[in-house]
Amino acid sequence: MEQKLHDRPGRTLRNGRLGRFGEDQAVAWLHERGFRVLERNWRCARGEIDIVAWDSCTLAFIEVKTRSGTTTGHPFEAITATKLKRMRRLVAEWFDAHPEVSARAIRIDVVAVHVDGPRTAVHHVAGVL
Repeated sequence: MEQKLHDRPGRTLRNGRLGRFGEDQAVAWLHERGFRVLERNWRCARGEIDIVAWDSCTLAFIEVKTRSGTTTGHPFEAITATKLKRMRRLVAEWFDAHPEVSARAIRIDVVAVHVDGPRTAVHHVAGVL
């Protein structure tokens, strides 16, 4: 998957734009694999869930991490135990805010988007919790 990664020649995307670019790439990748995105960037007082999507009959709550270049490490390195614990609490709050939604199965997934020059790689791990 290749996209324009610079907003001006010689200048890479800033963190906010890089994060949004990564989330857009993740959504496109998930969509190509049959996920149906229900919501993006859901926020409450305790945090944010990047993507909520149906994967068949399972409702997936997806954290997306994006990194550029090779010096910043792999995006999965930014997914800490504390982050996953907070995600679990956010899932409960999401259901409180969406009483009309019911799911037989739920899971927490992570998607890593690594941008290296003109190349973008997307990696998905389902059911990290």
